[in-house]
Formats: sequence, structure tokens, C-alpha cells
Amino acid sequence: MKTILVAVASLLAMSLQVNAQQKKSGAIQFESRFDPAVMAEANGIKLNEEMLARLPKSSKVDFELLFNATNASYTKVEDTEDSNGGGGGGGFRFGAGAASRDYYYNFADHKLTAVFDLNDTTYFMENQLGKADVSFMGMGGRGPATPPVIEYVKSDETKKIVGFTCNKVIIKTTTKRKILDVEREIVDETALWYTKDLGFDFSPNPVQWTEGAVLAIESKGSSTVAKSIEFRNVSSKDVNLPKKGTVISPDAYKAKMEQRMKMMRNRQGQGGRSIMIN
Repeated sequence: MKTILVAVASLLAMSLQVNAQQKKSGAIQFESRFDPAVMAEANGIKLNEEMLARLPKSSKVDFELLFNATNASYTKVEDTEDSNGGGGGGGFRFGAGAASRDYYYNFADHKLTAVFDLNDTTYFMENQLGKADVSFMGMGGRGPATPPVIEYVKSDETKKIVGFTCNKVIIKTTTKRKILDVEREIVDETALWYTKDLGFDFSPNPVQWTEGAVLAIESKGSSTVAKSIEFRNVSSKDVNLPKKGTVISPDAYKAKMEQRMKMMRNRQGQGGRSIMIN
């Protein structure tokens, strides 16, 4: 009887070990929603009926986080793409805005690399998780004229997201921006919901992070929320950088985007005034 009990205990221990190993890799599906009209209003821009009619309606985009014990990739989901096939940079990249980037994370040192296409060239831009770099925040590479004042407010509030108990932290950002040549102070609050139970640090928006794995980001006019999780084997090629790309620094990227915006303004000439939300 003692021999049988020892055998059962060994099998149970092996099963728990295998289960723990399996839970170190998998896929999390995220849903991101964006309403440009609400975003504009939150940034202090008053829109008339004509402007509202021109703006696109709210949209939904799906993203996938693939992770193993050391690395992760966060990319837009294509309906025709199987994340298990191919690898290294299968995400959606049509420009150089934050939403068109793939992100590759290294858990050991919080390093991340943004991968994006610009002028038929694939660029690699390195940064750190949680670092408030303007090149990761602005729309079209344009950030606020002065650095924002950021305050982090922890909350005792919790909620379950895809089976994990998540804690809430509020990021309060105060920014001075010029809107239609008038300087205004914009105060924005973003709620992050994070868990430490996954064993790694991550955020769908690399700038908006405090600790743990962020499973939801909620702000005025936009949200990104984890909808499902599946623990399974993930190939290293799905979480490693593409083989080909040109390294670019945040400062060099910012200079490129400023030049690009200057050229766009020159082409517009007297064609009207565009609305930028920085």
C-alpha cells in the first residue's frame, strides 16, 4: 500500500510540474475599441456637425499576445492568419502610428522593441516598458510641446479578467497642448487593471504600465481589454524579432516624423486646417 501511495504522489507531482510548465506559455486575445469623436472631446477639441460627419465611427481591432517564459509579441490579429504558422512579425503595420506597430517584449530587462513600416522600410525601435518616451505616445509621432505631469493613484478596487484577479491603478496625466493656436491644460485619467499571477510584466500600451501584466486599459474614447487566454506551446519564432529590419533611435524617429509633418503641411497649403490630437 505504501508503494502505491508513493507512486500516486510521484505521478501527482509530475502532473503539477507539467501543468506549471505549460502555464508559462500561451496566447491572450485582446479587444481594442476606439471612438475618435469621444477622444477629440476628451482632448478639449470642440467638433461641429460637419467635423463629426467626417470622422470615422467607433471601431474595434483585435490583438494577440503570444508569450513564453522569456519573451512575448503583441500584434494585430488578421482573420486569415494562423498565429501558429509563420512567425516573426506577422502583425498589421500600415504606417508609423502607435496602433500600427508590433511590439516584442523581453521579460528579463523590461526591454521592448517596436516594429513598424515607414517609407517601405521596416524599422526596429528599442525602449523600456513604462518609459514615457514621446515617440511611443504621440499620434503620427507628434507629442505634447512640454512633458506631461503624471500621477499614479493606486486603488483597492479589484475585478476578474479572464480568470485573474486584477488590481486597479489610475494614471492621471496633465498636459499643456496648443489646440487651434490656444494653449490649454488637458487632464486625462486612464485606468489600468493588472495582475501579478501571470509571472511576467506587460502592457498593451508600453507607456501605460506600473507593474504586473496589464489586462485592461480604459480611458475616454478608448479601451483595450483581454477577452480570453489559452495556455499552450508557443514557438520562439513567434515571439522573436523579424530577421530583417533597420534599427532607429527614438530621436531619429521623431526627427523623421517632424519632417514628414512639415511636408504634409506644405502640401496642404491653403487647403484647410487639419485637426491634430497630440
